[in-house]
Amino acid sequence: MNIADRIQQLRKAKGISQEELADRVGVSRQAVSKWESEQSVPDLNKIILLSDYFGVTTDYLLKGIEPLPEQPAKGKPDARIFTVIGTALNFIGLVTAIGIWVIWYTQLSVVVGFVLMAAGCAVFAVGQLLGENAQTASRWFWLVNVWMLALMPISCVFNALDGTFGGFWWRLSPIPELGNSYITYALCWLSYGAACVAAERWLWKKLPKV
Repeated sequence: MNIADRIQQLRKAKGISQEELADRVGVSRQAVSKWESEQSVPDLNKIILLSDYFGVTTDYLLKGIEPLPEQPAKGKPDARIFTVIGTALNFIGLVTAIGIWVIWYTQLSVVVGFVLMAAGCAVFAVGQLLGENAQTASRWFWLVNVWMLALMPISCVFNALDGTFGGFWWRLSPIPELGNSYITYALCWLSYGAACVAAERWLWKKLPKV
């Protein structure tokens, strides 16, 4: 197929006559007829006008070279995947900290727990910066993770206050320790539950519903 064939094919695909094409590019009908019968070739300006009108490249008109298909743009990763991974790390951090505390009774358990939870929150933050569906991911991350993220800080504060006011040796731990009395111990758990429920209600209202 040569340039004459390509012009004729594109014209017929458009469903227009030689006269209509001539009007579009500013030549006579006889000129278009000569192009399609190989009696003459359009000059460079007319080639550009033809390529614009037919929506093809000048390379296609002159040489029959089809343009390469555009590569689909790579989509952003789904932020919800980061939320799942971050939540899993937070859960592992809490369970690991409690396990270390129960077995070895060491304050290192709190350090390990906080490090793993920091990694979980960092993964979530990366998802918020780079991923799609960030609002949905944010909403479910906080609604689920508020319970895990709050337990160790509340436990550490409770154990410190309970030990200080009770006048006995205390250690930082990932869970509340029975110190002065069952009453203060129960109050700690009630405070933890109330704080998490209040946070959940606040987050439910404030975070965008998507």
